[in-house]
Amino acid sequence: MSVSFDARQAKTSVFDALVQARQTYGAKKPILEDQERNPLSYTDLIRGAFALGRKIAALTKPGERVGVMLPASSASVVTFFALHAFGRTPAMLNFTAGIRNLKAACELAGIKRVLTSHRFVEQGKLHDLVDALETLTTVTYLEDVRGTIGLSDKLFAAAAGAFPKQFRAASKPSDPGVVLFTSGSFGAPKGVVLSQENLVANVLQIATHIPLDPDWVFFNPLPTFHCFGLTAGVLLPILRGMKAFQYPSPMHIKQIPPLIKDTGAAVLLATDTFVNQYARSAEPDELSGLKFVVCGAEKVREETHNLIHDKFGDVPLLEGYGATEASPVIAVNKPLDNRRGTVGGLLPGMETRLEPVEGIPGGGKLYVRGPNVMAGYLAADGSIEPPKDGWHDTGDVVSITDDGWVKIKGRVKRFAKVGGEMVSLTAAEDLACAVWPDDRHAVIALPDPKKGERLILVTDRRDADSGPLIAHAQSIGAPEIAVPRKIIRVAEIPVLGTGKTDYVALQRIVDAELMRAA
Repeated sequence: MSVSFDARQAKTSVFDALVQARQTYGAKKPILEDQERNPLSYTDLIRGAFALGRKIAALTKPGERVGVMLPASSASVVTFFALHAFGRTPAMLNFTAGIRNLKAACELAGIKRVLTSHRFVEQGKLHDLVDALETLTTVTYLEDVRGTIGLSDKLFAAAAGAFPKQFRAASKPSDPGVVLFTSGSFGAPKGVVLSQENLVANVLQIATHIPLDPDWVFFNPLPTFHCFGLTAGVLLPILRGMKAFQYPSPMHIKQIPPLIKDTGAAVLLATDTFVNQYARSAEPDELSGLKFVVCGAEKVREETHNLIHDKFGDVPLLEGYGATEASPVIAVNKPLDNRRGTVGGLLPGMETRLEPVEGIPGGGKLYVRGPNVMAGYLAADGSIEPPKDGWHDTGDVVSITDDGWVKIKGRVKRFAKVGGEMVSLTAAEDLACAVWPDDRHAVIALPDPKKGERLILVTDRRDADSGPLIAHAQSIGAPEIAVPRKIIRVAEIPVLGTGKTDYVALQRIVDAELMRAA
């Protein structure tokens, strides 16, 4: 069902958008489920949010940023809406980021309380993380909170579920909707404050761009601390009448494909890395029922496109593009207009401008503005620093066609100057992917006294050698300066919890290897 985009429709709170969805799609419609296989309807979700939220409200202050450290699950979604029901701001914590980054996030956001679960901490072996957080915050376990919900709380939740707008805390569309932390793939994470309007607007933009059917099931294995997992995996389906199926880890490669079939999922959200692994593991009938797959967070390889097509038939693999600062979706391909090699068409309501980058012809650094662009970054004093004139600098070099289709040429910091020429590190990685498509590769640049910079390929391909890379570059007419001559072979390329390459960890590996070789 296609809708026309009207930015004025986004001028609502996240909780009121949930209430409106219930009125539109039906109070008893099942819209949330996880691996426990206990589906929740709109009314179940709203009542659960009020029951849990009332208890959390007794432990926190209005407007407080409350940490949420949970996997993709019904509990995570209920907790998110519970905080909104009582005027608290969810701060979604990346439990894969390491103790130092997690503590830094809590300090930056002024988080005094973190919500998690005993079961999650036990299964994830996160006791060290919890111990570290307890030096800064109070850690509260949802099982303990639920154990205190009594008859009066249930009666309150029933009444509030019937008349939610009379019971929920009043909030403005411009109020904070969530605090997220950027992945930190190139350095320390930043705290991003998205307003309630930002989140609702991005949902409406996506639903305008791609026709969606309320009968569909969205399968989301991505964490809700990742903006793609939160907006596309939770808010989009729930606010547009579709069931959001939450799965706690994208890394369960063998369990996910049969569950996709069993849940009747129509849409799968993932990254290229995980989709490639699911496709290799899955039986042909386990993914063939999907209407389409949406990939974000990293470049989709040609090999992944071909693998999905050859094994599962006419299941479009839609590459998209976004940034946490844009709630996150900026552009995405369409099922009926899927252009390989691009990240799709700009969403309605997006304004763009390109600034020339010296040495990189045919594109420019992308700035975006629109109703989905963040309220701002968290400053050290806890205040919010908005983007200048509403424009967010993505740091990406792109080209845009006349009809608004975007092609990524690379990140500004992912270019190197070799012998006076600008070389895309992403293009260098693509050379290795083309030669050894079944392996994982990453390229970084280091200073070089003769050439300015030199490229280093880090790969899990045990017999990798520069010879085949040079031969492939010559065969496709790529400049030889884009071929890394130094190759470091590793057992595993480090990745973040989102599936992106962890270039910070990669730099440490390269530095250590070069020191050993010196």
